[in-house]
Amino acid sequence: MPLKPRHFGGPGFRRLCAVLCLAVASGLAGPAQAVCQLVARSPQPEARVWKASLAPSEIQIRYIGHSTFELTTPQGVRIATDYNDTYRPEFSPTIATMNGAHSTHNSRRPDPEIQHLLYGWNPQGGPIDHDLLVQDVRVRNIQTNIRSWDGDVQRLGNSIFVFEVADLCIAHLGHLHHKLTEEDLMRLGQIDIVFAAIDNSSTLRQESLMQVLQAIQPSLVVPMHFHFHGALPGFLRRAVEAGYLVQQAEDPRFVVSRASLPLKTTVHVMQPEGGNGIFNDP
Repeated sequence: MPLKPRHFGGPGFRRLCAVLCLAVASGLAGPAQAVCQLVARSPQPEARVWKASLAPSEIQIRYIGHSTFELTTPQGVRIATDYNDTYRPEFSPTIATMNGAHSTHNSRRPDPEIQHLLYGWNPQGGPIDHDLLVQDVRVRNIQTNIRSWDGDVQRLGNSIFVFEVADLCIAHLGHLHHKLTEEDLMRLGQIDIVFAAIDNSSTLRQESLMQVLQAIQPSLVVPMHFHFHGALPGFLRRAVEAGYLVQQAEDPRFVVSRASLPLKTTVHVMQPEGGNGIFNDP
C-alpha cells in the first residue's frame, strides 16, 4: 500500500510543529519527547545485524492475548506489552512493559531473563518516567490516572507506552480510563499505530475512546482487551460510523512498515494467539 501522507494543517501536524518549536526554544537540552521518527535510530548503525525475516523498515507484531502484544524489531529486540502471569510470549522478551490496573496487566513473577522491566506506575508512589534506547528501539511513557475498583482515582496508575522503531511510532494505551489532555497529545506526537482497549466497561467507554482515536489520528488501530460480550462488534460499528476501514486478520501476527500503512485509518482486528474466534474472549 502507498505511503500515508501526514495530515498537514490537522491537529497531529500542529502538535508536531508545537513540539518542534518547544525543542528549539529549550536549546535541545534533552531528548525530544514527542518527535518519534527523529530519534528511533541505533547509536552504532555500522554494527547493525538485521534479522533475515525482517527488513530494516519493518516490525513484526504478534497478539498474545488480552492486552499483551509481542513486538519484534529488525535487530531482534523483543518487546512484550502489559506483561503478566497469564498471557506471555513464547520467548523471554528483551523489554517488558507493565501497568498497574490489575493482575492481567502486570506480573508478580516476571521472567528473570527480561533485560528491561518497565513499570507503568511507581510502586512507591508519584511519577515514573522512562526513556530507554535499546539497539534500534526507543521506549518512553506518558502516565495517566486510573479508577480503583471502589471508584476512587488512582493518580498515575497507568502508562501509555510509545515504541519508536523502523520509522514508526506505536502507542499502547494500556488501561486507559480518561480522555487525553492537549499536553498528553503533544507528548505523544504523531502516532502511526495504536493498541486500544475496547472493552467498554473497565477502561474508557467507547464513545470517549473514539474521541481519543480521532485526536491521535493513527493509521492503524489494533483492538485489544475485548473480553466483554459484544464489546468488539460494538466498537467496530462505531469505527465504521466514524469512517474507518475494518480488516479482520486470520493470523495472530503481521509485519508492518511505513510504506505499508493504509492511506485511511483502518481497524486491524487480530485474533489472539490460540484463540478460537475474534469475537470471543481472549
